[in-house]
Amino acid sequence: MMKCEISQNIQAAANLIQLGELVAFATETVYGLGANALNPEAVAQIFAVKQRPHFDPLIVHIASTGQLDELTTEFSSTAEKLASKFWPGPLTLVLPKKKVVPDLVTSGLDSVAIRIPAHPMARKLLEITQLPIAAPSANKFGRLSPTRAVDVAEQLGDEIKLILDGGPCTVGVESTVIQCLGDQPVLLRPGGISLEEIQACIGEIRLAELEDYAEANSPVSPGMLPKHYAPSTRLMIVDHPEQLPAAGSLGVLSLYPLEDTEFRDCQFTVQQILSPTGDLKMAAANFFAALRKLDAAGIDQIVALRLPETGLGRTINNRLERAAAS
Repeated sequence: MMKCEISQNIQAAANLIQLGELVAFATETVYGLGANALNPEAVAQIFAVKQRPHFDPLIVHIASTGQLDELTTEFSSTAEKLASKFWPGPLTLVLPKKKVVPDLVTSGLDSVAIRIPAHPMARKLLEITQLPIAAPSANKFGRLSPTRAVDVAEQLGDEIKLILDGGPCTVGVESTVIQCLGDQPVLLRPGGISLEEIQACIGEIRLAELEDYAEANSPVSPGMLPKHYAPSTRLMIVDHPEQLPAAGSLGVLSLYPLEDTEFRDCQFTVQQILSPTGDLKMAAANFFAALRKLDAAGIDQIVALRLPETGLGRTINNRLERAAAS
């Protein structure tokens, strides 16, 4: 396969997808590795290139709600409320699937994860292809999610033909995933839309017991495995600055700048600050890029300070816990 091209040519990307090839493209969350969701052979390439286990289902991206009838057998009133409020945007809904959706996309489940992205380049790509596009994050399985075209090229550049460059991702973390299969919706994965925003739209929502899905090796959504989103450098999470290790070559990840007195005897090589003002939306947008910089700093360990367990802080903590899992 030819060395990949980084381009802004949406028509070229659409042509490749229509031919059954893979294309990486920008969304507002992270860059996705896309293929025609209705072509099992094309979807199989996603799993091969990412080295992704086949029990981990994919998210299908569509251009408009008009495509739902093609893919799903039911769109509940709860799903309709959520879609009306948050689509296009960083929300994925898990819905009952029609047989036209290949089992490979859904890992054999009777449900399919669907979202309408907000990124204008992704929207245009979907409109031109006139196809649903299956697209997990454009990285090797379990590694840090890419938020820039160059991040994709570093991991997958020799294995795909084109990266559609839409600039840095503005949300910077994956979509929130909500299962809408029964009477009560279930939050499967926290993401770019906070729990508080979801509850303001539809009321109380059940939180998935992620360990149950992980132990059975049968996640019903991407991002539910215990270890995921991981840098190569060992990562640990602490709750307070005084818990920072006093020895070793360290890189510190924190929400906002810390006072020198908070470090006590800790000597760290490099620090990445997610938001100088403590803004959680800015922190989410900067999260994967900051982890990537620390991972490339040649240090022994990354130490992350846990964020407030509210809003997008909950999402970032979720990613940190999976990145730190042994």
